[in-house]
Amino acid sequence: MERRRIAIIGVGQIGKHHASEYAHVGGVDVIAVCDVNKGEATRVAEQYRVPHVYTDFRKLLQRDDIEAVDVCLHNNFHAPVTIAALEAGKHVYCEKPIAGSYRDGAAMVEAAAATGRMLHIQLGTLYSKETKAAKALIDAGKLGKLYHARSTGFRRRGRPFVDGYGSMAFTQKATASGGALYDMGVYHISQLLYLLGLPKVARISGQTYQEMEMLQDRREQSKFDVEELGLGFVKFEGGVTLDIVEAWAIYLSSFEGSSIVGSEGGIRMPYRTSQGAHSFSYHSTVADLDLNATIDLDAMDSRNHLLNPNEWAYDSSQGHWAAALNGLVPLLPTAELALNTMLISEGIYMSSTLGREVTAEEIAASSISTAIDLSTL
Repeated sequence: MERRRIAIIGVGQIGKHHASEYAHVGGVDVIAVCDVNKGEATRVAEQYRVPHVYTDFRKLLQRDDIEAVDVCLHNNFHAPVTIAALEAGKHVYCEKPIAGSYRDGAAMVEAAAATGRMLHIQLGTLYSKETKAAKALIDAGKLGKLYHARSTGFRRRGRPFVDGYGSMAFTQKATASGGALYDMGVYHISQLLYLLGLPKVARISGQTYQEMEMLQDRREQSKFDVEELGLGFVKFEGGVTLDIVEAWAIYLSSFEGSSIVGSEGGIRMPYRTSQGAHSFSYHSTVADLDLNATIDLDAMDSRNHLLNPNEWAYDSSQGHWAAALNGLVPLLPTAELALNTMLISEGIYMSSTLGREVTAEEIAASSISTAIDLSTL
């Protein structure tokens, strides 16, 4: 592949992870990093042999030798920085969720269309072996007509900062806009939207909770004002439905994992925990016998890589981005998936506040920008 020159904006926890991933992906060279913390930006640049360091992303965007940027900032910074980069002629890869609100996400998608630049959102579950196996079964018609899906995400006590992991920025609406749904739910909901063929949202009902105890000093420091548990039910045009449960913290031992059912079969996708992953399974009826089958995902993956020369382009979000920048594969519709996931999450918040079911049109019309005004910084 031809080497593509990119830059990373934001070198916190996520930015460091992206830099590490690029070190293992061919076809891209990270030539600049940017962060308001110059010392940390310099340290990361030295670690990954990045030649240029900036503290002002605007100056970085003035470089004409950078064709794409990777935005690794907190949610409410995504839209202003991404739009500025698109308007500067750069392709943009942005960390999930797409933004802090549906309105901001829609503005990002519109800016990409207006500038003719690619917009890619980090949705890591799209590249998992489980997603590939599920899509193969669905595309082969082994589930028949799809009619319901379940999206689940589980942590026993995994709230950022208050339970010891991550920063306070995850727990405040001012920077994150949402909690478990924005942080974890985006992965599971977008995965199911992808497998369902991106059906159009019609109506949503939902409820959010923050009920479990936390250390008082951590509560005060974090200013924790987002949900630890989000529940939702989505009706799509055409009759398909989706139920959602996403927990940063809950007094249960586990959830069963996400699933999709159709008229001729069903699939259950595992979630990964510190104890490992549950088995991916396919369920159907054969010769009037109830079949519950497990699949050798590693064998499937090995065969796919032997038969398909560009299979590596679907092994990771960064690898897919590198391949798309080089024109080897078409970019998956990650921006559209992320935007519709945002619509669903924001709909759950709206329904929880109003105490009733809401329509997709209501959600879009009532969404407001939560983007940080960068002109004041």
